[in-house]
Amino acid sequence: MSKRIELETRYGARNYHPLPVVLTRGEAVFVWDDTGKRYLDMMSAYSAVSHGHAHPRLIELVREQVGTLNIVSRGFHTDKLGPFLERACRLTGQEMALPMNTGAEAIETAIKAARKWAYEVKGVAADEAEIIACTGNFHGRTIAIVAMSDEPQYRDGFGPFPAGFRLVEYGDIDALEAAINGNTAAFLVEPIQGEGGIVIPPDGYLKAAEEICRRNDVLMIADEIQTGLGRTGKMLACEHEDVHPDCLVLGKALGGGVLPVSLFLARRDVMEVFTPGDHGSTFGGNPLAAAVGLEALNIMVEEDLAGRSAELGDYLLRQLRAIDSPLIREVRGRGLFIGIEIESKFAGAREVVEALMHRGLLSKETHETVVRLAPPLVIGKSEIDWALEQIRDVIAEMDRIRLAS
Repeated sequence: MSKRIELETRYGARNYHPLPVVLTRGEAVFVWDDTGKRYLDMMSAYSAVSHGHAHPRLIELVREQVGTLNIVSRGFHTDKLGPFLERACRLTGQEMALPMNTGAEAIETAIKAARKWAYEVKGVAADEAEIIACTGNFHGRTIAIVAMSDEPQYRDGFGPFPAGFRLVEYGDIDALEAAINGNTAAFLVEPIQGEGGIVIPPDGYLKAAEEICRRNDVLMIADEIQTGLGRTGKMLACEHEDVHPDCLVLGKALGGGVLPVSLFLARRDVMEVFTPGDHGSTFGGNPLAAAVGLEALNIMVEEDLAGRSAELGDYLLRQLRAIDSPLIREVRGRGLFIGIEIESKFAGAREVVEALMHRGLLSKETHETVVRLAPPLVIGKSEIDWALEQIRDVIAEMDRIRLAS
């Protein structure tokens, strides 16, 4: 064990199980460890580094902004926030936005907005509002958010949990319709479940959910923290079904791989339930974050990162699905958001990602059975071909070991 890993293990809470590699720098789609070895980053920090590591435009902007103005709190107006919010609203078709830092904070904001909207606009009785979420969801780690989870580990030892949340089966439109009642404030859904293992709902599910929500005066809140901003081949994953949610949550890639930036965006009547003092954040919408968020959005559009994701993701999916091995149970995904489900009776996803790490490719497992591939959207075809070569070789080697044992 290296000294750096030993220090982290000794003094850091063990709430993660990282691969045994110590990263020291990054550039575009590559990162380097403390021995100088180069790796292809096929995770991009769970989609937070969609622009690639140290994008030149973002680094130049950060250097300039850091030397100008960074943190002043929302107690004052700044020159950076308005343009950022305008750009985000126009790109997503939403009317207003509220800036936060992390994705979990933005989800908490969405919960608060939905509840207050239910009381003040929809007319739900006080403290009776309900929010419907889906099985297999991952919206964050706060107490309120894990109250919506059905993953035992996320909940074990952290109760009691706040009331007001209901779960329905992801992808089951009839279950959603049956769960809605007069107290339902909102339906919170991921267009594709990332942490759940790159799970894609049936075709037409999101569109049908939108129609049901509209008919029942229920807010449809799309959690696009991972899937948004080009990751699935469109600016928003909801666009694959021409869905326009009432509320939208963005994060991760919004910070350009530089710092945490998130947004809760919504219709005007939803956002206007907030009045001064209702909700806030010391750091949310600070000048540095707003400048980075605006530039991240501009780069996303000007470099057509969504188009790159669509084209290269389709190629990567086709090549992965062509691998003939009993170790691979299924390959699923959209754009550069792909999961390789490993047949658990033969191997674990951790074994695969560790073998890939030794070959210079960094990925990460989820739920012990799925290898996630979500590289920076600036990746090129040559890097994808190299990644495919490593994946094929690792699977073939594991097949040989399995047959020999």
